[in-house]
Amino acid sequence: MRNLIQNFLEAEGHEALCVSSSDEAFDALRGNMEWDLLLLDVVKDEDLDRLFAPSLLQRIGIERVCLLTEIGDTSWKVQAKSWGINRVLSKPFLRQDLEKLISESACSQATSGYPPSISPKEPPSFHLEELDDHGFFLAGCPAMMQLHKNIGILATVDYPVLILGESGVGKEVVARLLHKYHVRSGKKFVNVNTAAIPSELLESELFGYEAGAFTGAVKAKPGSFELADQGTLLLDEIGEMSLQMQAKLLHVLQDGSFSRLGARSSTHVDVRILAATNVNIEVAINEKRFREDLYYRISAFTLVVPSLRDRREEIPLLIEQMINRGSASAGREPCSFSNRLIEAAQEYHWPGNLRELRNFVTRLLVLQDQDSAYEDLRRKTQTKSTQAITAPSQLGMKGVVNDVKHQTESRMIKEALTASGWNRRRAASNLNISYRALLYKIQQHGLSA
Repeated sequence: MRNLIQNFLEAEGHEALCVSSSDEAFDALRGNMEWDLLLLDVVKDEDLDRLFAPSLLQRIGIERVCLLTEIGDTSWKVQAKSWGINRVLSKPFLRQDLEKLISESACSQATSGYPPSISPKEPPSFHLEELDDHGFFLAGCPAMMQLHKNIGILATVDYPVLILGESGVGKEVVARLLHKYHVRSGKKFVNVNTAAIPSELLESELFGYEAGAFTGAVKAKPGSFELADQGTLLLDEIGEMSLQMQAKLLHVLQDGSFSRLGARSSTHVDVRILAATNVNIEVAINEKRFREDLYYRISAFTLVVPSLRDRREEIPLLIEQMINRGSASAGREPCSFSNRLIEAAQEYHWPGNLRELRNFVTRLLVLQDQDSAYEDLRRKTQTKSTQAITAPSQLGMKGVVNDVKHQTESRMIKEALTASGWNRRRAASNLNISYRALLYKIQQHGLSA
């Protein structure tokens, strides 16, 4: 396992050192070289006092430590908690899990402000922001804290902001927070899901129409641009908009004027534009499905909302908020999740992100069956784990490489299909492969909805 990890890290351009004991690790940390990350493999029945030796951990910031553990082994938890070690990676794991770990470690070090040899004495705080319609924004990890900071900066300007992220991560929540912090907050916030409205009706939804403009238009109706005048307009799922509508939208964004359907005069509005999508816009531009000039118009600034699996430390906080807010609607008293259920929730990968987590909490509030919920999460997590790295001793180096490539490809395709609601063309676009290639790979890996 050590050799496999070392080979991967070095192949990615990192300098990695593998040692077989905490004493050797201490000697390495005592040298002149500064290490960015310390991986500690927690083996069952190992001497944990030596593994968590103060002489070792005080040499490196706790935010730089990650434990590699076996699923089901909890022997390390008490000592890890006493040190404030929160980063854990369960074996077996995938190549992408290591990539995310390295990325998260770099983000944590950039935002923590702690010297390498000093760790925070208090547990990390979180920020909770109330929004309209019983919504809320929660930041409880470095990536979300940085996102909140960027929102505060961009909220004060009138430039368009493009919000990117997987389906269900909370892009609308970010848009509402941008509106709340802006001087326009006293005016309307209007959200238009452009993917949910048929293309032939979207023009009238955005720009409105005059009486008699078409069959059934018995009286004039203002569009979303007029309703949002002096306020904020969110164009959600803009990546799904037709090229014809993109051209009309670009014209409106350039001079702020448009004409209702059937009108002879133009209307001018002052609207702050926010746009959101889970589509890979650069791929869509290359495939001529999204106008490059419109992209530059809406992306003066870009915010990326991380997926839930990239901020697992927030899951207990999110569950608590969802319970408190959803118990009344479910007709139940607020309840506490068991520790093992929380741990299972943090191990699960949540392809549906916050939307899936909210549905999970709602079902649990209604059914009041934590045992079944736990077993369901464990089953889905273990099913995913069967796609993990196979031991090198069984396959050899070439076999491991081929197996990792096969399992990683299968996992990426499955997650892309899930995120797109099994819209194969959208999934192919997000994966930057052709539609025909995706169909072949679905059949090759035996994937089904």
